Amino acid sequence: MVVRFNPSCLTLSHNPHHTTYFSKQVTVRSSYGKHMKSGGLGRRPQIVSSVLGNSNTEGVSVFVVSDLHTDYAENLKWVECLSNVKHKNDVLLVAGDVAETCSMFVVTMSLLKERFEHVFYVPGNHDLWCRREGQNYVDSLEKLNKLLDACERIGVETNPTVIDEIGIIPLFSWYHESFDKEKDITGFRIPSLEMACKDFYACKWPEGLSNGDMSLALYFDAMNDKQIDVIKEIQMACDHIITFSHFVPRQELCPEKRMLFYPKLPKIIGSDSLEDRIRSIHGAEGRKDASSCHVFGHTHFCWDAVVDGIRYVQAPLAYPRERKRRMNGGENWLPFCLYADNKFADRLNPCYWSDYYSANPRTPHNTKLAPWVARFYKQTETVDV
Repeated sequence: MVVRFNPSCLTLSHNPHHTTYFSKQVTVRSSYGKHMKSGGLGRRPQIVSSVLGNSNTEGVSVFVVSDLHTDYAENLKWVECLSNVKHKNDVLLVAGDVAETCSMFVVTMSLLKERFEHVFYVPGNHDLWCRREGQNYVDSLEKLNKLLDACERIGVETNPTVIDEIGIIPLFSWYHESFDKEKDITGFRIPSLEMACKDFYACKWPEGLSNGDMSLALYFDAMNDKQIDVIKEIQMACDHIITFSHFVPRQELCPEKRMLFYPKLPKIIGSDSLEDRIRSIHGAEGRKDASSCHVFGHTHFCWDAVVDGIRYVQAPLAYPRERKRRMNGGENWLPFCLYADNKFADRLNPCYWSDYYSANPRTPHNTKLAPWVARFYKQTETVDV
């Protein structure tokens, strides 16, 4: 996720004060169409050992990561340094934003497939940027098809599959502005979406599809309809199901606008149809025994929370500059082991923002910018409070 503004990354805000395939493999292939300091925290805390995985676990282990952004040399080096032995029998879910160019995408996914037995992928917005691809692609949909073809050649899965009795369902998605239902911040000169979000010029879409309405979100969600029969089989066959997407399915999975360096961020992060799709799979109240989980990416916030019966997890590598100011880093504990020993792992810890909201109510009616945000914006003549 990139927005054009100073500070360099608007998706980050300050940390709050806070406390075997089964006998018939279920898989279908298809073409999808032509700066606040926390008291007492002076150094990075360690990630609890239960999330690190264990080579002696029974059954398959599922690891998750998003937002690799290997166009950055430091991030590509992180991928290269992943063990060639440790994860030979494991599954990795990559929740989008691998690389901006197709060549680097192929390099990255090939490296991951060498390290993990099974690699799954869903596309992110950066993956579909065309700005550095010259005339290689007519539009971002053509690039998407090239990426999916590359995945098939490499052996990366992009379709729903059952592995060792756990259902894994990639979900295609995009965002729409009306996803944002909370009160806007007014009284400050905040850049428009077109000025702040590179997607508006780095992606190219055919006539009828646009970032300015719901058309893209609906188009990408409709791709998932091709897999309905397979998903139904997985629902019947599996006690544990993991869905994953790049984009955000619920606004509660992002900090309130007043906390964000770019208060308009919620307008370019998620989709209502994505959450509807997730609920159609896991159930309106989730599945029994905490067996429902959805993994997402895009905003670069570590997140682990249960909302209405479904566990939502984000474990992003993000940009090097973000890791330097993020208390829990990422290099030493990612990818996150979400599932091992035939059960879901303990929650990702620490996750500053989801930890914060586990102890503090959400107050979207409060539109007074946090001090670390307000200092970046000039007020207009009147300010709504």
